[in-house]
Amino acid sequence: MDDLINFLSSLKSILEYEFIQTDRFHISLVNIVTLLVIMGGARISFYLIAQLIKRARVNNEVIDKGKAYTISQLIKYFIYTIATIFAIESLGVNVSILIASSAALFVGIGLGLQNIFNDIVSGIFLLFEQSVAVGDLIEIDNLVGRVKEINIRTSRIKTRDDIMIIVPNSQLIGNNVINWSSENKRTRFVIEVGVMYGSDTRLVEKILIDCALNHKLVDSEPKPTVRFANFGDSSLDFELLFWTEEAWRVEIIRSDIRFAIDDAFRKNNVTIPFPQRDLHIKSGFKD
Repeated sequence: MDDLINFLSSLKSILEYEFIQTDRFHISLVNIVTLLVIMGGARISFYLIAQLIKRARVNNEVIDKGKAYTISQLIKYFIYTIATIFAIESLGVNVSILIASSAALFVGIGLGLQNIFNDIVSGIFLLFEQSVAVGDLIEIDNLVGRVKEINIRTSRIKTRDDIMIIVPNSQLIGNNVINWSSENKRTRFVIEVGVMYGSDTRLVEKILIDCALNHKLVDSEPKPTVRFANFGDSSLDFELLFWTEEAWRVEIIRSDIRFAIDDAFRKNNVTIPFPQRDLHIKSGFKD
């Protein structure tokens, strides 16, 4: 019995031995174990909540992938923030006094890192507003890609060339962003084509519509339409308008339709002209 008491007393002394001790904080083995338990508990808690959200998304059609990701990220930041505060408190540090005494430092850091803070605030707005969500197909600064991840400061966008672009969140908030996945998945696209003067314009209209309708990825409703856009310098200009839900593959769709248009024009003797200019040369010399 005495040996057990001595062992427990020795263990208590080891656990309470302070490696670092100051007026503001102290670090002992107990503090380290407590710190590990807090952070480990935060990680496990987030994992369990993330699994519940994932299961709810599978069983509930209202919660889509973007909303589930937003909720998961917000909970993640909340859990780790609270865990960090408790971890610091476990070291004997008064967080409120630490924040108050470091106010001037925070102001200096804020002035120097205001762009980073702007990105962080923008990331919070993105997660709450969901104007841009994970899985959305967006266009920003002539860059088209699908949003793969929205973090607290930056977002990752995968382009059609399978290149991962890291974009600061402030650009998704402050710049003009086209979200092709917002509200309606069906999007209208345009193919421009010019034909020679004297061509049968109604035949051209029929060929363009048929070429669009014959593509399996072009929607039949709304039906593709043709606009007589302009009397150009060397051609009659038309616009073929069609709808598709495959915005990610639209450049391939456009290419397929252009091939079909070229074949149909050749079969129907419709000519696509090239720019022509008449050059008149006048000599200023007299014989």
